[in-house]
Amino acid sequence: MMTEIHDIAVIGAGSWGTALAKVLSDKGHRVWLWGHNPAHMSGIESSRENNKYLPGFPLAQNLTATADLPAAVAGCTTIIMAVPSHVTRGVFKQIAPLLKDGAIIISATKGIENNSLFTMTQLLTEELHQANVQGHIGVLSGPSFAKEVAQRIPTAVTVAADTSEVAEFVQNLFFTDRFRVYTSTDLIGLELGGALKNPIAIAAGICDGAGLGTNTRAALITRGLTEITRLGVKMGASPLTFSGLSGLGDLVLTCTGDLSRNRTVGVKLGQGMTLPAILAEMEMVAEGVKTTKSAWHLAQREGVDMPILEQMYQVLYEDKPCSEAIEALLNRDQKGEDEFIT
Repeated sequence: MMTEIHDIAVIGAGSWGTALAKVLSDKGHRVWLWGHNPAHMSGIESSRENNKYLPGFPLAQNLTATADLPAAVAGCTTIIMAVPSHVTRGVFKQIAPLLKDGAIIISATKGIENNSLFTMTQLLTEELHQANVQGHIGVLSGPSFAKEVAQRIPTAVTVAADTSEVAEFVQNLFFTDRFRVYTSTDLIGLELGGALKNPIAIAAGICDGAGLGTNTRAALITRGLTEITRLGVKMGASPLTFSGLSGLGDLVLTCTGDLSRNRTVGVKLGQGMTLPAILAEMEMVAEGVKTTKSAWHLAQREGVDMPILEQMYQVLYEDKPCSEAIEALLNRDQKGEDEFIT
């Protein structure tokens, strides 16, 4: 079956943005990959490879790498946002006035803005409104390490949008025999699953770094999913979303996979390293560090009990020793397992 060709801008030239741009351009779409560093983008354009963040994967000729933001979005009616959550607003504020009514903006960023406590789609919607532009908003999420996507290792994700028609359009944009895309209209569920799994992954890494074993990790993943679902349902998400790819699937991957930056942060914390020393070593952003702060304040605002998240907040932002956080979780009052959403 012939693929209908579209002009698509992918905003963010880290490993994830580059992997998504590769999927799209390999399908034949005309793709503009934007990054903020002119030298980096010039290097990608000339070498046809992102040697800094995704080395070893040639990029098709129908992909243009650029640091010129207006040029990247000019003529594109589909925008994929793949920059870190803490810069999403600043970047999209520049993009929104350039868009025409009817544009489709898909967030591929997993995070919650610190000050506003907005998810990325809430943020994008606000900026579109400020620019007086009518558009469609969606989110792509699921268990998907960038390197494995670029390797064409079979991967399944979900895209949610404000209408089922838009979700199906984006599904068709990305769908290949190695990148399977499901659809949903549960925007808040997908986003909370994708964002909140990162603090849980840091906790899982701490357990692994402290040598606590696979029993502990399995228990933490399970209880972490309960916390995520509890907050999600309170904010209007479907509980079924959290048993899907963007919930359980992404949580398991991020808590167990060696490519997980958030788990890596946790492992090093569990081994005794300080957070500043860990972050100084990292080339790419571990979203869970910033998300822990915003998620904790979000849980406080919504009145939702999230004990694992609470301990991660205290470890990352109040210098609580990991050993004390572990003990605090183990010595909580006994409860029934079906005390799930209360």
